[in-house]
Amino acid sequence: MHRASIADNTASTMQLPLWDANTPVAPRLRHSHRARRVSIRVHEDASVELVVPRGVSEARARAFLASRSQWVDEQVRQRRTVARPPEPFPPPQLHLNAIDERWRLHVAGGSGRARLHVVAPGLLELSGHGERAQWAGLLRKFLLTRAQQQFAPMLAALADQYGFSYTQLSVRVLRSRWGSCSARGRITLNLALLFQRPRVARYLLLHELAHTRHMNHSRAFWRCVADCEPQWRELDRELLRGGRLSPRWLALNFAEGAR
Repeated sequence: MHRASIADNTASTMQLPLWDANTPVAPRLRHSHRARRVSIRVHEDASVELVVPRGVSEARARAFLASRSQWVDEQVRQRRTVARPPEPFPPPQLHLNAIDERWRLHVAGGSGRARLHVVAPGLLELSGHGERAQWAGLLRKFLLTRAQQQFAPMLAALADQYGFSYTQLSVRVLRSRWGSCSARGRITLNLALLFQRPRVARYLLLHELAHTRHMNHSRAFWRCVADCEPQWRELDRELLRGGRLSPRWLALNFAEGAR
């Protein structure tokens, strides 16, 4: 991880570049009570974090980021050009870590339109003829269904345990967010959360539930998160690097945008 900083003494959003190497950098802002200066951190997965100490406005921090844009672009370019191992597609299996599920994938081929079937517990079958984007779309549709089915009771249980109230849950493919919560209590989760560790997924659910009380990333918000998950800092850092766990085909020709 590389860092640039300014000696000076800001707000957080869970905005993370996840897959697309051509996507403009979307920095994550993080308040820090211990930081002594504004700093820019470029992580190994090419995500950018803007660390803002107490007493510094977001405008000033972003001005510093803009003044270092050439350095940031070069650091991001270097990380994005590091080749990831090739991914077979269709994948031989799906490991949905967050919900502790493994699905083997059998490619049956044949004529006709592309289809995806659940043929047995833990076994999927792709049949028919299709392009790569069609196969990816079928797999995403299956994953969206599984994510909705599994995350809905998890979110409800956490809300009940900690006294939160929300109105709706939806799961989507998001370009640069792990999750969001609207002013009306509508929570949206990124489909890529399926590939994170269960503890990390739990943290994100609590993070979004905390937004039903605090629609910002103030000290009160982080206190609320800490009351539910004392290890939130470590889990937040892990989530920041979590894009590397998401298969690249997950974003193939997707149409959903970020909040």
